[in-house]
Amino acid sequence: MGKKTKTRIGILTAGGDCPGLNAAIRGIGKAAILEYGMEVIGISDGFLGLINNDYSVLKEENLSGILTLGGTILGTSREKPFKKNNTGNPFQDVDKPKLIKKHYDEIGLDCLVCIGGNGTQKTAARLSEEGLNVIGIPKTIDNDVWGTDTTFGFASAVNIATEAIDRLHSTANSHKRIMVIEVMGHQAGWIALHSGIAGGGDIIIIPEIKFDEKKIIETLIKRAEIKKSYSIVVVAEGIEVPKRKEDVCRKISAGQYIAKIINEKTGFETRETVLGYIQRGGTPSPIDRILATRYGAFAAELIAKKKFGNMVAIINDNLVPVPLKDVANKTKFVPADYPMIKKARYIGTSFGD
Repeated sequence: MGKKTKTRIGILTAGGDCPGLNAAIRGIGKAAILEYGMEVIGISDGFLGLINNDYSVLKEENLSGILTLGGTILGTSREKPFKKNNTGNPFQDVDKPKLIKKHYDEIGLDCLVCIGGNGTQKTAARLSEEGLNVIGIPKTIDNDVWGTDTTFGFASAVNIATEAIDRLHSTANSHKRIMVIEVMGHQAGWIALHSGIAGGGDIIIIPEIKFDEKKIIETLIKRAEIKKSYSIVVVAEGIEVPKRKEDVCRKISAGQYIAKIINEKTGFETRETVLGYIQRGGTPSPIDRILATRYGAFAAELIAKKKFGNMVAIINDNLVPVPLKDVANKTKFVPADYPMIKKARYIGTSFGD
């Protein structure tokens, strides 16, 4: 890279893509360059870029016009450098963390900014323990990163899921059907909860609340008895569904399972929609653009103050640093006493329990 006269930082995006990644890259890059006079290096394809020494210099002009773009201009991957391959192939069984540290030093980085979800923050914490200066920025549509009130990507996903639920209302009403919609959320039910309430879901099923099939059926039958001509059931993809003999031969999603049970037990015409990756793509919502920008600018501030080993977080609308070692190996679940659940029950929303 040549002789260095300024603080030089690297930025990477890792894990699944989500709306707001480019806004975060822009936020940290512009703040680093314009406010603190730093040099910015874009690492390609997550941690894979540091393993392969694949990077490029980011100037301020490279960061213009990307605020509203979906995806990530740096590319991403799900590379987990601390995961052992054990292939027996000496060319594949390389010491990836050692390579990352080597290339970090060769590029002349003073800090590495890791933008990603739980897995990324865990890796960032490990790299910090290995002696690298690291700052984490939390992103995920699932909103399940511990230590922060919210992650960017979440609001955009909720917007998309809510719009889908809105559209299902008219079809469900026209055909007098039960519509089951499956939204993302592997371990945590944040998207299902928020979009379910925003979209007027009648039943919301999330991983944190154990559902009872009988309760779901009872709720739907009662609605039919009081002349409610249709129902909307919102399901998080990560709910635990029983394995039935008749489903062994084919992979059945959470939404498909719930729809099948409803149809079998009630005889009501039931259709399921699996929203899938639509929730992760496209332009970020205004809320996510603002949050990602705030996170990025705050990350640059922490670097300038040499407060490494932290993840940027927002708590009660205040930006704060949270130690990466505290974030690693934790997941933020929907609490059982979450006020939104209590208020939703007040208005007749069922959680299948």
